[in-house]
Amino acid sequence: MKHYDYLIVGCGLFGAVFAREANKHGKSVLLIEKRNHIGGNIYSEEIEGISVHKYGAHIFHTSNPRVWNYVNEFAEFNNFVNSPIANYKGEIYNMPFNMNTFSKMFGVVTPEEARRVIDSQRAEITGEPKNLEEQAISLVGREVYTKLVKGYTEKQWGRDCTELPAFIIRRLPVRYTYDNNYFNDRWQGIPTKGYTAMVEKLLEGCDVLLNTDFFSDREKFLSMADKCLYTGMIDAYYDYVYGALGYRSLRFESETLDCENYQGVAVVNYTEREVPYTRIIEHKHFAFGKQPKTVITREYPADWEPGMEPYYPVNDEENNSLYQKYADLAAKEDKVLFGGRLAQYKYYDMDKCVEAALALCDKEL
Repeated sequence: MKHYDYLIVGCGLFGAVFAREANKHGKSVLLIEKRNHIGGNIYSEEIEGISVHKYGAHIFHTSNPRVWNYVNEFAEFNNFVNSPIANYKGEIYNMPFNMNTFSKMFGVVTPEEARRVIDSQRAEITGEPKNLEEQAISLVGREVYTKLVKGYTEKQWGRDCTELPAFIIRRLPVRYTYDNNYFNDRWQGIPTKGYTAMVEKLLEGCDVLLNTDFFSDREKFLSMADKCLYTGMIDAYYDYVYGALGYRSLRFESETLDCENYQGVAVVNYTEREVPYTRIIEHKHFAFGKQPKTVITREYPADWEPGMEPYYPVNDEENNSLYQKYADLAAKEDKVLFGGRLAQYKYYDMDKCVEAALALCDKEL
């Protein structure tokens, strides 16, 4: 049985970046992945000539020159700009909240007019907001909250906004300009050949075992390498000794449609609670596709249960304090490193994931 310098548990972006850098430093690397593909949640596959994001929309954006230069070593990025729209009972609004949104919602034209309307609505909240609803109204006013925040947020969390803590929404982006670009970052785009091709390049020179569950024989796998980078759920690594951490999950329903253009934009958020999904993604628009057919994906939030994919950590005080207990255990390990969204119980945008992986490489390699 071959012995490696590093075993990496999980073949997502964090693990792939670490694998690439370790290999570049002359280290032998084995990655094991319980799914039947590489790439974790950024995995994409081709359907009808369209690159389909299998686990929800992934748009790369960053203001970090090191991260942007790094990913461009492994993929050519297109110039896609994320400009989603929101559908509230058939009314269409631009996201993020900007002058196009306010002009349609309030019938205003100038930033001063928009600010006056929002300030007058915000004034209904006096004192410290007691819940997410009051927090959101204090930031954007009652009308924007009701149409574009309330239902979407309640679907995401599976609870009424009045039952959610205020700190979940610390800020809501409000722009008094006619700018539909969702991100403020200097660079954004999507790999022209898809994310899977990018991850394949990152993993060149490394050994990969798919359909392989670390927990099926953890002692054997750990014995195969001098050190381990674990990117899975940290509570699972420690057999839930302090209890399970909380997550929200997602369910995806994709279908291929016999039409060229279903919704005219890559992402439409459905912001009323009565519509069960939070958004519909039309994948071809990420790459300005002209194919005769199209692929759409409806995204449904779900309570996480064992066996489901954990997507979003529930970073409330109770879960954060529970995570800290596991982090204290992890800090005592001398041969196991922990990194990534699940191991650090922290939501990472892709650029922050690459940044964190490179920071670990700087320290470790």
